[in-house]
Amino acid sequence: MKRDAIETIRLPTVDRQLQAYHVREPRRFERPAKPFTRIAYAAAHVVADPWSRGEPWLDAAVDWDATLAFRRHLWSWGLGVAEAMDTAQRGMGMDWPASLELIRRTLEAAKGVPGAIVGCVAGTDQLPPDPDLTIERVIAAYEEQCAAVESIGGRIVLMASRALAACARSPDDYGQVYDRVLAQVRKPVIIHWLGEMFDPALEGYWGRRDHTRGMEVCLDVIRRNAEKVDGIKVSLLDKEKEIAMRRRLPRGVRMYSGDDFNFAELIEGDGEGYSDALLGIFDAIAPAASGALSALAAGDRGGYHDLLAPTVPLSRHIFQAPTRFYKTGVVFLAWLNGHHDHFVMVGGQESARNLLHLAELFRLADAAGLLADPALACHRMRQFLAMRGIA
Repeated sequence: MKRDAIETIRLPTVDRQLQAYHVREPRRFERPAKPFTRIAYAAAHVVADPWSRGEPWLDAAVDWDATLAFRRHLWSWGLGVAEAMDTAQRGMGMDWPASLELIRRTLEAAKGVPGAIVGCVAGTDQLPPDPDLTIERVIAAYEEQCAAVESIGGRIVLMASRALAACARSPDDYGQVYDRVLAQVRKPVIIHWLGEMFDPALEGYWGRRDHTRGMEVCLDVIRRNAEKVDGIKVSLLDKEKEIAMRRRLPRGVRMYSGDDFNFAELIEGDGEGYSDALLGIFDAIAPAASGALSALAAGDRGGYHDLLAPTVPLSRHIFQAPTRFYKTGVVFLAWLNGHHDHFVMVGGQESARNLLHLAELFRLADAAGLLADPALACHRMRQFLAMRGIA
């Protein structure tokens, strides 16, 4: 699809020069006319309140109106919202009380949107770092959060636990925790296995440093509790591991891809199955993701790849190491596209990516046709550069 250049901006390059860059017309995406053939959640970001008097590294000040407006944007494209996940800076600015309030407000907002779906994270992040952590305290923390989510009508995404990773001494400890928690939930949950590239504190999850051996522990937990598990979200950025695990899941248990590097081929699938989606990148590329999923539902695999292929380099850039800082790129792109009127993040995380990274993000978003209003995006990019003394 040919797109003409309509705007020019000078962007910094790796040799510390400013170079003219020609921004093109955005792609036009149509909202879905019928349901997708894949379940697709976007893990959504939060919008900070830039006028808060709180200290940004210490206080979670959220602009609730802008945050909920962005969720309505995601629902309008047929995507579900995975709420209070790492994309929403869980553990990087958003604590448990703020996250529960976020979940409550999103569930309330969803009531006014036909077909809106929400997955709500329950974890153990109310536990402070403590050398005396025990497995029983981890179980109690999971129980507290699961009960809180279910009491307001939420469906649970069971987040990987830093506290469990810190105090577990063997794979059996993981089995004990998950067996106890899953036995008590009212409805099937999505288990979230978040790799150490997203959160270094989760290295060695499932009691094994090797992912393949950890997978065996996780699969044993799922098999024992299959009636309480809707699916497993795997965020290891390794398509072969996701496919291998997908093929071994019990019947009826879904694989939700968390692979922001290889999501296009994993969602499309192969002759033995496919992955559904629960992805942070869908926050940033919602129109393209929606259009691609509609094409896939219509049997148009060429159209599916035509829409998603340009988003893959953008996603790999946003999620490049240190991967845990991907939230900065997601929020930056939302700001460029006018979803909020500032580039300020909870926890001061707007400083987590460098200038050249964000300039390249601008180029890749344009290449994917995802700068919805090029004039606005260029204006904001110029503002951003000027704030750093570059003009």
